[in-house]
Amino acid sequence: MEKREFNKNWTCRCITRKEPEIKVTLPHDAMRSEARTEESQGEGNIGWYIGGDYEYTKSFFVPAEDVDKKAVLEFEGVYHNAEIYINEKKAAFRPYGYTNFYVELNEFLRYGEENTIRVIARNADQPNSRWYSGTGIYRPVNLYLGGKEHIPVNGIRIRTISLEPVQIEVEVKTSVPGNAEIQVLDGERIVASGKKISEKRALSKKETAAPEAVFLLEIPDAKLWNPDSPYLYTLKATFGNDQVYESFGVRTLHWNECDGMTINGKRVILRGACVHHDNGLLGACTFPEAEERKVRILKENGYNAIRSSHYPCSKALLDACDRQGMLVMDEYVDVWYIHKTKYDYATELKDWWKEDLRDMVEKDFNHPSVIMYSTGNEVAETAQKKGIAFTKCMTEYLHSLDGTRPVTCGINIFFNFLSSIGLGVYSDDKAEKTAEKAAKDASKKKKPVGSEFYNTLACLAGDYFMKMGATLPPCDWKTRDAYAAMDIAGYNYGLFRYKHDLKKYPKRLILGSETFCKDAYDFWEIAKKNNRIIGDFVWAGWDYIGETGDGAAEYSDYKNEAPHTRMTGNNGRIDLLGKPRAEAAYARVAFEQEKGPFIAVKPVYQKEKLQLTGWALTKALESWSWRGCDGESTEVEVFARAAEVELLINGETVGRKKVKKCRTKFQVTYHDGEITAISYDSDGRELGRQTLQTAGADTILSICPEKTLAEPEELLFIPLQYTDSKGSWKPMEKHELKVSVENGTLEGLGSACAYVEGNYAQDTTKTYYGEAMAVVRAGKNGSVMLTVSDEKETYKCEIPVRQ
Repeated sequence: MEKREFNKNWTCRCITRKEPEIKVTLPHDAMRSEARTEESQGEGNIGWYIGGDYEYTKSFFVPAEDVDKKAVLEFEGVYHNAEIYINEKKAAFRPYGYTNFYVELNEFLRYGEENTIRVIARNADQPNSRWYSGTGIYRPVNLYLGGKEHIPVNGIRIRTISLEPVQIEVEVKTSVPGNAEIQVLDGERIVASGKKISEKRALSKKETAAPEAVFLLEIPDAKLWNPDSPYLYTLKATFGNDQVYESFGVRTLHWNECDGMTINGKRVILRGACVHHDNGLLGACTFPEAEERKVRILKENGYNAIRSSHYPCSKALLDACDRQGMLVMDEYVDVWYIHKTKYDYATELKDWWKEDLRDMVEKDFNHPSVIMYSTGNEVAETAQKKGIAFTKCMTEYLHSLDGTRPVTCGINIFFNFLSSIGLGVYSDDKAEKTAEKAAKDASKKKKPVGSEFYNTLACLAGDYFMKMGATLPPCDWKTRDAYAAMDIAGYNYGLFRYKHDLKKYPKRLILGSETFCKDAYDFWEIAKKNNRIIGDFVWAGWDYIGETGDGAAEYSDYKNEAPHTRMTGNNGRIDLLGKPRAEAAYARVAFEQEKGPFIAVKPVYQKEKLQLTGWALTKALESWSWRGCDGESTEVEVFARAAEVELLINGETVGRKKVKKCRTKFQVTYHDGEITAISYDSDGRELGRQTLQTAGADTILSICPEKTLAEPEELLFIPLQYTDSKGSWKPMEKHELKVSVENGTLEGLGSACAYVEGNYAQDTTKTYYGEAMAVVRAGKNGSVMLTVSDEKETYKCEIPVRQ
């Protein structure tokens, strides 16, 4: 079917508050521009936004000659409880806010005249999420048109069945019986043509399934797809006048207790990052440029896998992962039948889970990057007889939809035990009480409950508390049956169980489905020696909006005591703007992606002692620019794969220490100049060195577009950083910036600070350690002109747009 973009010329209005109607282009996140207040019923879970119901409308003309064409509208994501009306007739309803769904239009359309579509996205039913969800049509909408002879949406499935020789099997559905033709293209070159090996047809007039042909193709001298070399081919399918192009990669995937997980016959260890769906300053909106950038930065920092926590990821993210060789664990949901918040998906899941999973699999099947499905996250139901049966039911259903990928579920082992003795993190009763307290008095400081209570407890007791808790025998008793009902056992914070369970369950494959950053080294060392340790997904790979009650520490000069100013969890290895934190350097070293050394310095002027949470490793920065602090003491960390590390300040040795688990700390006295770390092997031979230098006395705002030539209407990410004239970062600079754009639009503005007054839809922001970022949509012609002003100066940057 012909695919057309259906994203322009929409209007959006809030139907729970009296606000002006606005014109929008999809994707659009209405929540991003809302007020943030202590009156928020979703509270810190959603970044203190107020929530609301919104109506989207669009008029579109349908030519009379299209009367015989099949018309299908695809919504890639609407949050949530979406109602679709075509010419005021209800055409569809979909409650889950993260799944793609389809609406058949023909019976509702008026041909030869204007038509109207109206979409209602409801998000006033707070609380309904444990993180920032966004509101509205936050992913693209596509219109598919097909003549009498056409290939339906998702009508092609491609899988690799052998590597020697390389053979692929292609299933092609058609609208009516007939002969489809297929070709494999490598760029413009045809490298293989299809040979039909079987055909399925409708059995009776009542049969609604499309006819289906199965082809077997051999691709000579094929290039394989893998994370290090993600080579992609294109399948061209022709049926009548309809042509469909589908990207795919040649790769096999296997998993067993002997080899672990293999791609093309070679073992792969997942160095994974948990990521939420939001794109920081852009809110929940899915844009190809943002997803491409996210994957690129994670790959550059040593990660080879993403966990879409805790819902199906976008098509744009999967496309980016295919192109860049990022593996994906696509997760279904955060709740089953027990509520975590009062109005979450637990009420609807029982009626929709099969349709949700089917749509997820249809979206994922041809993507070589997708290697695993997850049925849920920290669902305490897995400790119950009913929940264990449901675990098995979903696993088997996914196998029936797609037998080429394993199924897992992320279980918090300690939480399952607590739940079994009546101390569960989640329950319908707790969700109800939490909502009642929020509604009763928003001004009073509330005691943490539910997941916030246990996150806070883990913050106080440290990550050791949760990992040790997971070693208790009842934790095994309350997870083993659920683990037996899936292909790969997902351990949330269960590192201390790995060695014990490898012996006790000789056929079990173990995945660290959610882990702490500081465990990267221990995980990697045990995984190298045990094939049944599949991989690790750190929480979190990238910072995100919401879930602010996890207790992440912040120094007082950036902290705001007003609760509603807390915007993010502040616990990503990559910060909200996409800048790797020092923790990312540690992970690269722990995973043996780089040897180091890498230097990280506690901000010298900060004298507070912070109690870091289990989800944070350090607050140190990769900078030696602390003018005005000469002679003051500070702590320096060095990350290295080495036996020893030596530290020098201005050429003089200030310490030499043995390295334990890739991390060494030094107490030093700061002096302007330079600091150098040198790493050594056990024989005293130098392995590497890094030097950081103090920035000069002069100060400017450096505007550093990540692309120096823009495509028309492209999304541009533009870091703003205070430096000296040579470009050396000055993290002690604190300013308020005002931004304007000519020949473009300002799509987002902010910093990586966890505390925000207002939101990211404003034209002003405060810097965080001398940094901020603007995200700009380029115009169609001319050059983008960005103007940034602080308290004293005005700076400009011109970005040409390709003509």
